[in-house]
Amino acid sequence: MDYKGIIIRPPSEAHSIILQVTVGCSHNKCTFCGTYKDVCFSIKPDSVIENDIEFAARYCRRQRRVFLTDGDALILPQARLLKLLRTIRRRLPWVTRVGIYGNAKSIRSKTPAELISLRDNGLGIVYMGLESGDDVTLKNVRKGVSVDTMVERGRKVMEAGIKLSVTVLLGLAGTERSAVHAQATGHALSAMDPNHIGALSLMLLPNTPLGRDHAQGRFKLISPIEMLAELKTMIANTDLSSGLFYANHASNYLPIKARLPRDKTTAISLIDRALKGDMPLRPESLRAL
Repeated sequence: MDYKGIIIRPPSEAHSIILQVTVGCSHNKCTFCGTYKDVCFSIKPDSVIENDIEFAARYCRRQRRVFLTDGDALILPQARLLKLLRTIRRRLPWVTRVGIYGNAKSIRSKTPAELISLRDNGLGIVYMGLESGDDVTLKNVRKGVSVDTMVERGRKVMEAGIKLSVTVLLGLAGTERSAVHAQATGHALSAMDPNHIGALSLMLLPNTPLGRDHAQGRFKLISPIEMLAELKTMIANTDLSSGLFYANHASNYLPIKARLPRDKTTAISLIDRALKGDMPLRPESLRAL
């Protein structure tokens, strides 16, 4: 398989065929992300992608899912993305779902009819980073989009019959707006009502503007206990019709997996136990991106 640079994928795609169709991220301005800082965004040639699919056809017959990376593969022009999905269906007929990263820009570029066409040709889930439901925090980290727009774009994906998985970041607002960030994110998630939510805990990287701000005293990272307090507030303010809320990423101090609204009380009780010191937290040495 032809891989360039750092390849990232959601935890739920750990056993998927990872097919890199773009290199880098089409936005690449978020202050907390260091994955693609030295990479110019590009779309890989069809010939390279097709060779990778042929490799998967020979050697990846046990994997039932395909994940399209890098950071915003949904930005592919509609005709090229449709051709790619049809090639996957033809050459990898055992694959049951294709997943992809998408941001507000790439979702805007697709009409509702185009999204439905992608769904009909195998696209089953879009992973989108909301990060925060607080507009001030989004502006500070240069997300480049408002909360209302993110909610609208997420709803657009689901209305096309495609599952939506949304990522949020505990600690992203620092100490000053921690409570606001947690509460507002819960409200935004409620308005979006996605199928899946993944809450990660902020880990500062030295090659990012936010990491440098922290090193120079301009950004104060909250403590592990404050991370848990954010998580509690976020879950308490999140009302879903029937969605999964995960906080079991390697970056998190306390693994949580809850279906909301059914498991909300149980999840909050578990966090309360951890806040009281009755539950062990993941040590820093075992945390990872």
